[in-house]
Amino acid sequence: MTEVQRSVGVELERIASVIDDLGRRFADAGHELALVGGPVRDAMLGRQHNDLDFTTSARPEQTEKLLAGWADAIWDMGRAFGTIGSRKGPWQVEITTYRSESYDPTSRKPDVEFGDTLEGDLGRRDFTVNAMAVLVPGRELEDPYGGVVDLAHRVLRTPGTPEDSFSDDPLRMMRAARFAAQLGFTVDPGVVAAMTAMADRIEIISAERVRDELVKLICAPYPRLGLTLLVETGLAERVLPELPALALERDEHHRHKDVYEHTLTVLEQSIDLESRLPGGGPDFVSRFAALMHDVGKPRTRRFVEDGTVTFHHHDVVGAKITRKRMKALRFSNDEIDAVSKLVELHLRFHGYGSGEWTDSAVRRYVRDAGDELERLHMLTRADCTTRNQRKADRLRRTYDDLEERIARLSEEEELASLRPGLDGNQIMEVLGIGPGREVGQAYQHLLELRMDRGPMSEDEAREALLAWAATR
Repeated sequence: MTEVQRSVGVELERIASVIDDLGRRFADAGHELALVGGPVRDAMLGRQHNDLDFTTSARPEQTEKLLAGWADAIWDMGRAFGTIGSRKGPWQVEITTYRSESYDPTSRKPDVEFGDTLEGDLGRRDFTVNAMAVLVPGRELEDPYGGVVDLAHRVLRTPGTPEDSFSDDPLRMMRAARFAAQLGFTVDPGVVAAMTAMADRIEIISAERVRDELVKLICAPYPRLGLTLLVETGLAERVLPELPALALERDEHHRHKDVYEHTLTVLEQSIDLESRLPGGGPDFVSRFAALMHDVGKPRTRRFVEDGTVTFHHHDVVGAKITRKRMKALRFSNDEIDAVSKLVELHLRFHGYGSGEWTDSAVRRYVRDAGDELERLHMLTRADCTTRNQRKADRLRRTYDDLEERIARLSEEEELASLRPGLDGNQIMEVLGIGPGREVGQAYQHLLELRMDRGPMSEDEAREALLAWAATR
């Protein structure tokens, strides 16, 4: 416990300029103010926060007045939930009135009621490790629900019964999985049992809120822990049914790789490769592509007479399934396009053989991957989970060769900006035509020639264009 106290003391000193000054302002006005939730939990774990959450006995309009003249900027987008936000130098500060909230069984949004006590406010929070507070400016720790002990034991429990907690806000079931993934904690058996029994309650939560929790979980340090919990409790069946569907029925006569376990391993191996990306990780697009890359397998599984199993075209089918699921979860079009492209292309490398691809085929690989080329490199490498070390080494060397060829061609030909020798205006000028479909067809023809032959001069492109026009 001494180490925890030391960690908290160090963090409180770091943020003293905020908590002491702000605490005095509220105390002088007759209100309580306490640092609460994640910043307190992470202070005990030795982690620093510049986003500080407070809870107070003051009502939102009183909080806003007390922040005026202290904060550099103030916003009130969360006023309906009792929250006033502000910025003070490098600190983002959110102050929320003591509250309780509950869900109508048919509603997607919580009913917010303000409370009168700190203990009551802490009691409505999701987990005991998030239900600790430090009163300021006095810096007294308030831990009515045993959060310090649970933090030491690395376990997630709810302050009250998990059934009441999840009934108030069913999204907390997703948060249990997310915090397991973020902190590497185990989840109390009673919490797991309640998640399993109440899994269908998640269906009243909006797709956007579910999506946001899923993104945080997947971008966490230990996503396997959270994803496994979602599958085991039945929550995944409601929010990401493609994942549990990967646990294909085992058949002793038709043995094949466990696609579910393979997928989780690919995800972890993809995470290990994130250092290849600008800025490193965590990178949601590459992680979600790893998670979804084989979702087409259940629908395309076929048993062959010799006892083998095939999954023909599962890449194309998987891309369609991925696009549909991401749309349902309200992801942006850019994210949907990026992940779906990676899923669709994840098998392309396996046609490379031992390096038989022509330069033309390599150019097409780069063109089809587009901006996702580096992520495709990562996914393809991560997709090798064989225990046969000789096979794994061979695949790695072969992909090394492909990347070296791409780098060499890129340097020689500027592959990143694959364009034919003439643009649309030049095509119209050479052919003596105006804008229309024929211009696009001519451009596509020149682009295909560029793929096959490599770079062409403007004169070569003009000659090829006239030859093409003469055949039409």
